[in-house]
Amino acid sequence: MSHVDDLIQSLAAIPADSELAESRQFRSAATEHTQGSYQALFAAGSEHFPIATRAAIAAQVAEWHQADNLLQHYRELAGQVITTPSLTEALAFAKRLTFEPVTASPHHIQALQQAGWSDDDIVTLAQVIAYVSFQSRLVHGFSLLAESPSASTPQSETPPEVNAGRWHTQPRTASGQQAPQAFTRKELGWEPWLAPKPFADFSAAQQEVLVRFGHQNSEYFRLLGRDQPVLEQRTLTDKGIFYTPGGLNRAERELAATVASKVNGCIYCASVHARKASQLSKQPEEIALLLQVQPGYPLSAGQSERWQAEIEAVAALSLTPPRLTHAHLQRLRELSLTTLEITDLLQSAAFFAWANRLMLTLGEPFIPHSEAASSDEKRTVA
Repeated sequence: MSHVDDLIQSLAAIPADSELAESRQFRSAATEHTQGSYQALFAAGSEHFPIATRAAIAAQVAEWHQADNLLQHYRELAGQVITTPSLTEALAFAKRLTFEPVTASPHHIQALQQAGWSDDDIVTLAQVIAYVSFQSRLVHGFSLLAESPSASTPQSETPPEVNAGRWHTQPRTASGQQAPQAFTRKELGWEPWLAPKPFADFSAAQQEVLVRFGHQNSEYFRLLGRDQPVLEQRTLTDKGIFYTPGGLNRAERELAATVASKVNGCIYCASVHARKASQLSKQPEEIALLLQVQPGYPLSAGQSERWQAEIEAVAALSLTPPRLTHAHLQRLRELSLTTLEITDLLQSAAFFAWANRLMLTLGEPFIPHSEAASSDEKRTVA
């Protein structure tokens, strides 16, 4: 991929001959499909959601993240956009997804529909906002990492303490199913607030893509399939970040996903990735300790020195705006993490700024009937 076709390299000012550039080339699938996701969202628009409107919303999200270079890029792409009631409602939705995705509810989807947004365009809108949340964290983290690793950390720079965020505690979902009220490694279901696209309504070529990724029976992915080009690039980005050899071990990539989900309050994502982290690391007690952290309490307490450093870096990057500092990266280097391993850690954390925002604002988790019945039985016996 050329420098011109790699927006992240340009905005983060990554020198072409740097270790970071080499790491991103080694992670070529993640690099290529991060750019591919951008192209899928911003190279062409739809009749009711044109490129200029997408870019105007992206610019506002970038400004909230204090990502100045990204803000300027999207402002130039947007040009002059007229503010309409539908855009105003979209920006309100964007602000919620940016700062407090855990507060989203079906009411906010209905408000978009009443403002004239179609179901297909609502999915694309959520993808635009969530993608820029991912993109801004890559730019922030890589801008720091691109600087010389030998540069001394300013003495005044103290990494901020990052605590667990709040999460949903309502007992029932919108459809009346039993909702999880605490983080867990058990398998959960997820119900959408918008109708997923029926598999039969996809073209033969689109069905082939869904089947290739194993998405055909998932309501979540068939919902995201309302904008299939973005879904395909996003899936390939995910695979390029999490399922590639070398660099950071897979367990710690899954740890990063779990930590980001704790910051954002996404019980569903945390359940999936905490389960994987436990299995791969063979440290279920440490993962359980992380899941048990209550809102307002530090996430890294009681963990090993390496995991503490990784948890604190991921948590800081997951805040809005991101608060990852040189001190975080210096600590990782002191623990002998290579540039490639840090690249993997940052990309894993940043991706869940994207994933959490989709899961939290297009639907919600529920406890499968068998698990719910088991829980009720235990309460009865107790």
